[in-house]
Amino acid sequence: MRTHRFLKKYLLAATATAALLFSACDLDEHPTSFVGPKDYYKTRAQCLAGLNACYIPINSIYDYCFLIMTEGVTDLMYITSGTKDAQLDISPAKPLNGAKIWTQCYKGVMYCNSTIAAIERSPLSDIEEASEADRQPLLAEGMVLRSFYYWLLTCVFGDVPFYTKEVADNSVMMEIARLGRMPAKDTRDYLIDELKRYVPFMDQVRSSEVADNRMGAAMGWMMIAKLAQWNHRWDDALEALGELEKIYGDLQQYPLEDIMFRNKNTPESIFEVQRTYTAGGLAVTTNVAAICTPSHNGKGIYDGVEIPEMGTGMTTWTSMRPNSYFCDGLQTKKGSDKRKTLNMAWEYDGKPFSNVGTRPWLGPKFWCPGMQNTADFNNQKIFRYADAVLMMSECYAEQENIDESIRYLNMIKERAGLAPYTFKNIESLMEEIQKERGRELLGEFQRKFDLVRWGIWYQMTYDYTNYSTLKENMLPCHEYYPIPDKEVVYSGGALDNKAYNEYGM
Repeated sequence: MRTHRFLKKYLLAATATAALLFSACDLDEHPTSFVGPKDYYKTRAQCLAGLNACYIPINSIYDYCFLIMTEGVTDLMYITSGTKDAQLDISPAKPLNGAKIWTQCYKGVMYCNSTIAAIERSPLSDIEEASEADRQPLLAEGMVLRSFYYWLLTCVFGDVPFYTKEVADNSVMMEIARLGRMPAKDTRDYLIDELKRYVPFMDQVRSSEVADNRMGAAMGWMMIAKLAQWNHRWDDALEALGELEKIYGDLQQYPLEDIMFRNKNTPESIFEVQRTYTAGGLAVTTNVAAICTPSHNGKGIYDGVEIPEMGTGMTTWTSMRPNSYFCDGLQTKKGSDKRKTLNMAWEYDGKPFSNVGTRPWLGPKFWCPGMQNTADFNNQKIFRYADAVLMMSECYAEQENIDESIRYLNMIKERAGLAPYTFKNIESLMEEIQKERGRELLGEFQRKFDLVRWGIWYQMTYDYTNYSTLKENMLPCHEYYPIPDKEVVYSGGALDNKAYNEYGM
């Protein structure tokens, strides 16, 4: 059966890949040694090699298509692209980029499950008098990684199959192949409770201080908070965010310029997808900047303006842009918000672009200086501390702790050079938090998830998109992607797409 072949294929791939001792999630490093299958997972170093394999699917997820899925089809941006994801011309029979997200996330889940089981069995023979205290941080990293994949799956698809078993034989393969949708709330509850037990065993330091850019305690606390927010477990979210605050401290110490994707693994960072490029050599790249840069004529002129730092080798595609709702209201050209020159580009070095009209290009936050063709070697910023601060503001607002909510909201505003928020009513406060998340986190792969979580994605996107084709195609069921039809068939009918079926798809 095809499902069995799929599971076997990727289980073997995980083992083979993990056998190469890469430098953590820096997958651009050269292997330092080879681990034979007979000796596999007997040492801490081999356990780390197994964990390295668990990071690999993330590289395939965070590309321009995923940016379109999470930011382009929202209330803040648009892209007049023939890409079907940009038009929401999707269905169970045409899952488009959703099919890749499904495959890569479940590949990651399988890698994590296998590695966690192996770590539990490992004698850690390279550690003298190894104890459970030596094993717990390794297990915690695997569980943080697994929670990340399930967080993505539930954000993109809603209710999804959930399992933590190692795929060790055909009977387990058959069991997993026949799993139906598990309520996303139950999945998140399981992961929250698991992470709360294990994340305290990790070194309580900022992600930038974790060797080799691995997922550490900061990412663990962030995952607890993200999952808990979806489930309205405000106390659990605030407890985790409080641990992050102990680690990261005052937001004002982190400069705004560091939010640019080109500035890698800065102290504010909680998690980034690692990219690198060496001419004629190593390349682990994406193509996000190709849809986030002013149009290039191939000779260093970008929409009528020379931009020396960008060079002449870049190829640009149909660009994503901030829409009218964003640039006329949330963050205007003439406003005092310091982030405006990072998020939006009306001009460069005092020279106005030729074709901005009333809507600018995306700004230098997203540009990749010296890019060759479409090989964007910026890191992709997934979570950073400002996000956590805004989450604290939101959670306190949900608990109607107005003073604390405003205190954290104003931390964000102060760094951005904006006047502090003055309370009117709880509804206005929640609306301002939602807007501030848009200003602060524009283009950081989260806007659609936020809108769906708040229950307002369809209406906000329909009301504010500037892309007429998207408006014509979008339906309420599009808040989540459909499970690909072939996966439904392979499940023997255990999976379904009832929300899409209601619209005749």
